Amino acid sequence: MGLEMRKKCERCEAKLKDHLHAYICVYECTFCTNCTKEMKKICPNCGGELVRRPRRMEKKTI
Repeated sequence: MGLEMRKKCERCEAKLKDHLHAYICVYECTFCTNCTKEMKKICPNCGGELVRRPRRMEKKTI
């Protein structure tokens, strides 16, 4: 089962594209880089560590 790859930060609602950096906890709570720094890499929902989410590469059009 793959990651859900949520499209916006749960805190500030900034848009998160699959090829950009985002941070998740083990429950896939998703946050942008700025919010993650402000929260000191701790998920406000579960108290778990926020780690960088894997990125999907943007598809190139020919």
